[in-house]
Amino acid sequence: MKKWKTYLLVVLSVILLVQPAMQARAAVPYKTYTIDGYGYVTETQTAYTPKTTFSKIGEHSLVRPYDLKITEDGYVYIADAGAGVIYVSTLEGEYVKTIGEGELTEPYGVFVTKQKDVYVADHSGKVVVFDSAGNVSAVYTKPDHPLYGSGDFKPIKIVVNAGGDMYIVCEGNSNGLVQLTPTEGGTFLGYFGTNYASVTLLRMVQEAVFTDAQLAKMVSNLPSTPVNVAIDAQGLIYTVTPGEEGTSLKKLNIAGANLIEPDAYDGKEAAVSVGNHDNVYVASSDGYIYEYNSEGDLLFVFGGRDDGRFRIGLSKKVEAIDVDMQDNIYILDSDAAQVQVFAATEFTNLLHKALNLYENGRYTESKEPLEEVLEMNSLFDYANEAMSRSYLQEENYEQALKYARVSKAFSVYSDAFWEVRNTWLRNNLIGAAGILVLIIIAVQLLKFAHKKKGIFNPVIQATEKPRNSGYWQRLKYMAYYMKHPVDGAYGLRYEGKSSWLTAGTLLVLTTVIFIINKYYCGFLLRNVREGRYTIFNDVISIIGVFVVLTACN
Repeated sequence: MKKWKTYLLVVLSVILLVQPAMQARAAVPYKTYTIDGYGYVTETQTAYTPKTTFSKIGEHSLVRPYDLKITEDGYVYIADAGAGVIYVSTLEGEYVKTIGEGELTEPYGVFVTKQKDVYVADHSGKVVVFDSAGNVSAVYTKPDHPLYGSGDFKPIKIVVNAGGDMYIVCEGNSNGLVQLTPTEGGTFLGYFGTNYASVTLLRMVQEAVFTDAQLAKMVSNLPSTPVNVAIDAQGLIYTVTPGEEGTSLKKLNIAGANLIEPDAYDGKEAAVSVGNHDNVYVASSDGYIYEYNSEGDLLFVFGGRDDGRFRIGLSKKVEAIDVDMQDNIYILDSDAAQVQVFAATEFTNLLHKALNLYENGRYTESKEPLEEVLEMNSLFDYANEAMSRSYLQEENYEQALKYARVSKAFSVYSDAFWEVRNTWLRNNLIGAAGILVLIIIAVQLLKFAHKKKGIFNPVIQATEKPRNSGYWQRLKYMAYYMKHPVDGAYGLRYEGKSSWLTAGTLLVLTTVIFIINKYYCGFLLRNVREGRYTIFNDVISIIGVFVVLTACN
C-alpha cells in the first residue's frame, strides 16, 4: 500500500511540474524565430503572446472585414466590406460608433488622420472622406487625366500624408500607387512606387524572335501590384508586394527610392504597419508576422496558419496589421472575421526600449536595456550587434570587437579593428621601425661573418645531401613549372621530373593549406560558422577534384 502511495505522489509531482510548461506551450501555439549573424534562421524567446480576440463590435458581428487602423488615443477603426460601414471601437472591441452607413458600398481600406478625418477606400470606385463627426466632407472618383489610363479605379487601401496627399492601392493597377491631392476636387499627381517587371532570358529571346502576333498571345509581362500600404511620421511610404524577391517590402522616400531591403520574407506578404520605434511589421496572408528594424534586419518572425483547430495566435487569411501605443499587435483575419491581439513580452519590451534609444542616437543609454536582453538570451545577435555599435560610438574598440565577433557584425568589426590597428601603429611605429633596422643590420653582419669566417658552413654541409636528393629537386621543379609551363610539361613527361611521392606531397600540402585557410583565417575573411567542422568532407572534395582532373588528362 505504501508503494502505491509513493507512486501516486511521484505522478502528482510530475503533473504539477509539467502543467505550467504545458499551459505556457498551449498559450503560444507557435515558435518565434530570428536571424543570426550568419544569416541562418534560429529559434529564440517568445516575442509576442496571444492576448485576446474579438469578432464582434458591441452587438455588431464582423461580416467581411478588410482593414483596420488604430489611433494614438486608443480607438480601432475597422473597414467591414460585408456590412458596408466603418466600425469604431475601443482597443478591447467595445462599440463606439459606426461611420458611413448608407454612404459606403464596399469599404476595403481605412485611414485616420491626426485631425480624426477618416479616409475610406471603397472598392466600388471611390474614396470617401468623413470628418470627425462622421459627415461626408469629400468624395474622389476615377481621375479624369490622360496619364491615369483607361483602367478601372478600384481602391483597396489608402494612406494620407500630413499635406493631405493620398496614396491609394488600386486593384489590378500595375502602375503603382495612385497619388491624389485634394485640390480642385482631387488632382491626379501621378503614380508612385511602381514595381519593376522581371525579364528572364527566355522572355528576351522570345521578344527578339517571335512575331507581333505571337507576342500578342503571350501573357503580358507587367509589374506586380502592391497589396497594402502604410506611412510613418516622417512621410515615408511602405508597400508590400507578394512574390517580389528582396523587394517585397519597400520603404519609399519622396522621390520613390527604396530605402530598405528585408533579410527575410516568405513571398505571401499581405499587410504592413509602422511601429513606435522606427520598426516595421509585415504580415503574410498565412498568418506569419515579421518584425524588422528601420534597416530591414529581422528581429522576430512568429505566428502561422490555423489548421482548423481555431487556436488563438494562428490565422486563416490576414488582411491588415497595426500596432497600438503599448506595442500590442492587431491582426485582422478576413476569413475568420475577427481581430487577434498579441502582447509584447518583457524580452521584446526591453529590446524596443533599446531600439528606441539607439535609433535616436542615445547609444550609451541603450546599453542598459541591451544588457538585460543579453542576460535573457546571450546569443541574440541583434542585441550583440547593437552593443558593438554602441561601444564603437563610445570609441571603446576592444569591447566593440568582442560584441561584433559574437554577433558576426563584420562591418562593425572591420571599423573597430581599423581603429585598434591605427592606435597600435601610433604607439609602436617608432619602436617597430627601430627593430626592423636592427634586424637588417644583424643580417648584414651575419653575411659578412660568414663570408670571412664561414660560420654557417656546418649547417650547409649537413643539409647538402637532402637538398641534392631527387625528391627535393622534384619539389623545387614545381617553381620552374609555374614559370615555364610548356617546358615544364615536357620535363614531367620525358625527363622524369616528377614522382608519386612528390605529387602526393603537393596534394597533402594543398589539403592542409585549404583547411587552415577555411577554418583558421581571420574573422573578417571567415565564412564558416564557428564550431562547425566538416574536415572529412573537405578532404574528400579536394581529392575528388584531383581525381577528376587526372582522369580528364
